[in-house]
Amino acid sequence: MWFKIRILFFYLLTRYGRKFRDRAALERFQERRIQWHLDWVRRHSKFYRDWIGGVIDKKVMMEHFNNLNTVGVDRDHAFELAFRAETSRDFTATLNGVTVGLSSGTSGNRGLFLVSDSERARHAGTILAKILPGSIFGRYRVAFFMRANSNLYTASAGSRIRFEFYDLLAPLEDHLMRLEAQQPELLFAPPSMLIRLAEARSNGRITVRPVRIFSIAETLDPLDERKISAAFGMKVHQIYQCTEGFLAASCPEGTLHLNEDCVRIDPEWLDSSRTKFMPIITDFTRTSQPVIRYRLNDILTLRTSPCPCGSVMTAIESIEGRSDDVIQFRGPSGPVAVFPDFIRRAVITADPSIEEYLVTQSCEGEVDIHIKSPDADFQRVLVRVEEEVRLLAIRVGALQPTVRFHAGIPSFSGKKLRRVLRL
Repeated sequence: MWFKIRILFFYLLTRYGRKFRDRAALERFQERRIQWHLDWVRRHSKFYRDWIGGVIDKKVMMEHFNNLNTVGVDRDHAFELAFRAETSRDFTATLNGVTVGLSSGTSGNRGLFLVSDSERARHAGTILAKILPGSIFGRYRVAFFMRANSNLYTASAGSRIRFEFYDLLAPLEDHLMRLEAQQPELLFAPPSMLIRLAEARSNGRITVRPVRIFSIAETLDPLDERKISAAFGMKVHQIYQCTEGFLAASCPEGTLHLNEDCVRIDPEWLDSSRTKFMPIITDFTRTSQPVIRYRLNDILTLRTSPCPCGSVMTAIESIEGRSDDVIQFRGPSGPVAVFPDFIRRAVITADPSIEEYLVTQSCEGEVDIHIKSPDADFQRVLVRVEEEVRLLAIRVGALQPTVRFHAGIPSFSGKKLRRVLRL
């Protein structure tokens, strides 16, 4: 009972209790919480007690995992439990009463995350406050597609919120039958799955019409967003969450806002106009596995116009993906970095018939572009894409790249969907 009461408490606190008059009020709140949090963490985490500041990343966190976490969890035992859950597909086990999860490892090395029961209740209450279209006392059927389930995700399930986990490793036909029977009001899935569900709905294979759709776990490409939105007749909302925390969620207007009532995000700027940055995270709500001054290698783009919702929390135009997927063109005096967003826009604005695409790079100054288009004059589409890439190179002051075209899109089965990928 106490667990549900705590969920309700954090739901009410997040939805109704924390109203900031302006940006200055939000920042004062953050400073107070961070100071208290740092004092607590230094008393309970040997790593942070000896820490002299600076920025850490996944490599540092995993190397010092045993001394960093405050609940006495051993890294090797945690990995053993997490891998066993991946194999058995049973994600209910805990270690020392703490939920253990495994990151997907798209950055090349897999990471662990720990969540205590009190943190699970806080997370559930916070996320419900940010994503429910109505009151927590309403009734909702939730379909949740992920590579792995977790006690963290199912914490909000109950008599009013009927949660069903859909394993991404299961066949699509099984998903379609279950979805048709469930008829969920809330649908959470990576874009790669939402695309397949959108196609199934357009073809009449399913009739589900959720109240709200959330894109999770992968970068939502504008081309995919339009396809999904058209099929279901509604906006696609987003949740930006990773092993390091619940970082952002869409407001009712569909704008992605940083969850600055839970985390402080300092930008590491990547461009002179200060619109693109890598986030440095300090989560002042997590204590079992403290996340302080932690750099993610994602690229975020600020929204430059104010959101109609009026929130003082930072609005994000897009999550571009990983910083190591920045494409390298050749320039007169060395490599020229081209952000994934520039590549995306060059492709999707070239021709309206393009349904899907993939841009990969194996060598500086060369790109492979995979195109899916029903246009009978496929060569015309390729010429237009090549012209947009040529104009992009001129705009960024680079030499013309070598472009190789391929018809069709390689399968992303079992992998995260990334439309721009530097190999």
